[in-house]
Amino acid sequence: MAGSGDGGNEREVLEDSINHSSSFSRHRYRRSMSSGEEDKGLLAFSGWVYHVGTNSIGHEYSHQRFLYVKGKYVEMYRRDPQENPGIRPIRKGIIGPTLMVEETGSRKVGNEELYTIQFYNRLDETKKGEIACTSAEECKKWIEALDYAKQQAEYELSRGGGARNKLSLEADIDLEGHRPRVRRYASGLKKLIRIGGGPELLSRSSSSLGTGSSDGDFEGEFGDAVEAHEWKCVRTINGVRILEDVADGKGGKASLVKAVAPVDASADTVLEVILNLDRHKRYEWDMLTGDLELVDSYDGNYDVVYGTYDPKYLGRWQSKRDFVFSRQWFQGQDGAYTILQFPAAHKKRPTRNGYQRTSIKPSTWEIRSLTNEKCLVTHMLEMNTAGWGRWKKSSSCSKFEKTIPFALLSQVAGLKEYIGANPSLKCEPSSLALHSKHSEGDPPDEFYDAVAGDSSSTSEDEESDDESEKEVILSSSPQEKPVKPKPAPAAISSTALKQASDAAENASKELDLCVPPIHVDPSQFNSVLHKGKDDADTNCWTSPGGAGFMIRGQTYLKNSAKIMGGNPLLKLIAVDWFKVDKATDKIALHPKSLAQSDAGKNLPFILVINLEIPAKPNYSLVLYYAAERPVRKDSLLEKFADGTDQFRDARFKLIPSIVEGYWMVKRAVGTKACLLGKAVTCKYFRQDNFLEIDVDIGSSSVARSVIGLVLGYATSLVVDLAILIEANDAAELPEYILGSVRLNRVRLESAVPLDG
Repeated sequence: MAGSGDGGNEREVLEDSINHSSSFSRHRYRRSMSSGEEDKGLLAFSGWVYHVGTNSIGHEYSHQRFLYVKGKYVEMYRRDPQENPGIRPIRKGIIGPTLMVEETGSRKVGNEELYTIQFYNRLDETKKGEIACTSAEECKKWIEALDYAKQQAEYELSRGGGARNKLSLEADIDLEGHRPRVRRYASGLKKLIRIGGGPELLSRSSSSLGTGSSDGDFEGEFGDAVEAHEWKCVRTINGVRILEDVADGKGGKASLVKAVAPVDASADTVLEVILNLDRHKRYEWDMLTGDLELVDSYDGNYDVVYGTYDPKYLGRWQSKRDFVFSRQWFQGQDGAYTILQFPAAHKKRPTRNGYQRTSIKPSTWEIRSLTNEKCLVTHMLEMNTAGWGRWKKSSSCSKFEKTIPFALLSQVAGLKEYIGANPSLKCEPSSLALHSKHSEGDPPDEFYDAVAGDSSSTSEDEESDDESEKEVILSSSPQEKPVKPKPAPAAISSTALKQASDAAENASKELDLCVPPIHVDPSQFNSVLHKGKDDADTNCWTSPGGAGFMIRGQTYLKNSAKIMGGNPLLKLIAVDWFKVDKATDKIALHPKSLAQSDAGKNLPFILVINLEIPAKPNYSLVLYYAAERPVRKDSLLEKFADGTDQFRDARFKLIPSIVEGYWMVKRAVGTKACLLGKAVTCKYFRQDNFLEIDVDIGSSSVARSVIGLVLGYATSLVVDLAILIEANDAAELPEYILGSVRLNRVRLESAVPLDG
């Protein structure tokens, strides 16, 4: 486990937090023995899930199975082993360091709406599988349990020696393969955490399910990039604040508006209520989109819905209206959820006689947990209604209250009152923190990390009697840490500038100062995209420096304080924009790559970032960063460049910021720092004087959806990116910006064939 040499303290704290929670029932088992040694202090998790797969004739199946997680091991049973002593698992395996576990949202499995979790090995795509739960709350707990197991495996790997050799001999989990016969099976646990109820509860209606989501009152408070919003409260109605973005003092035709309110329920509950299509329930809180039906769904986190409404509640003497819109929802690494809603068209729902097709304005929901029993809900949309200005200044009724935008803003108030009047909706709090695989011992980032120019399978033998198993590795999850309130970044001051200077000075120590620097001139290097002359230039790149990003300061481990980033350690020298038939790794070895040029070979060190973008065609955005000196031995950069993939995955961080562009794209991309190795598949290639990082954006369904949205608006976007190595130890602080780039209104058609 990166950043820690001992998992014992973490387990004790995690056990203590679980023991004091009512949402899990603890059972004490007889001690289990593994390889002749007693399992000391290991937590175990168990409960009923669906095992989802595809049989040999292509039909999807879902079987009720009892899942059992202990340490790094996972076992799957046909019946509860505690009620059936001596039963042997039908599958068993380990979740190794290269196995990825991803929550893939909800989808129809048979006749039920289930929340799915996908397993896949980033080095061997044949090793994969899928399980499903009836609620997002249980899905979240299983993600935590599997992460706990994975970190146990990483901890053993970090110990080296016999533990490493033993780990290499154990088989990864394969839920889709045939089940071989094995002799060993687990005999019990020391501590068991039960997730969910019995198998009969797997059949309950999906309408009682939920998943969390995120929202912040100000983007700056909960992001890692400070946006250009300046939110002003213009009205307060029934405990719901209506805020308007007043950053643009020119008062254009459209205004960005949001409704914000705390809701006394878990984020999981709120998300389920928003996504639920049950008409009778929606009628109780939603005055506009109460009549909804599912048209189509994709990837478990994207669907298209059709709805109707009677305009007599909004206007007079109008025909009935109908509409079609899409919904996409995802969760950030900080546990926050976002729902994007766009007007859409679908061949299954053409226009109808007697109905006038209308367009629902694009909007976003954001849901952020404040406590286990409370969350902050935000609904945001762009307003261009003529009556908006008069309504916000007057308490009297106006025509605006009969419009669709007003009905959309009112959904937050309806949601709050509906949940408050139905205590049974409130899910019990999870006993484990939903974390985003932060390195152990580090508090998660909560606020700005980027300051953009703003101020706010084959079939399972179902009837077989063969009781066989496979070995599975899992990890120990980091202990829960309270969220520390942090002030939003204030205006840049002389103190901030000094802190940025200190960060830059700390960065300079990453290179060998005993070696004279060389002059790195970007004009010596050719690339597909040219370096921009000024802000008005398009289809180009520039280097924005580090001042637009907030990074961990010297005292971050004590007070979570962040500072303005200084000048990047590495210099951006070129940006290539290739189109390829399929995702291409090791691009630095290609003759067209800068790394293969004579000038590139003479550089002390080059960092190559290859962003593999899924589309038709596929693209590769390749960033080249150069050092003026060799990397210093034993520095953090040297540990990253020459370290293990597990260390790199735990430290490789990117901070995005949409400086200019459509506000919905800004909300989708966000401003939060992301550990890329934990979010998508990253491959690392170290050779000669360069390190290449191949980032497969298509390996995550959520990332694939977001990048698809970004590509649709690429020619109108100005995007800033910062690359960092996350600092998790006091000796590594303050952090420094490794490299940054600004991409200015890139044209997709300007990409050149890599092999052309």
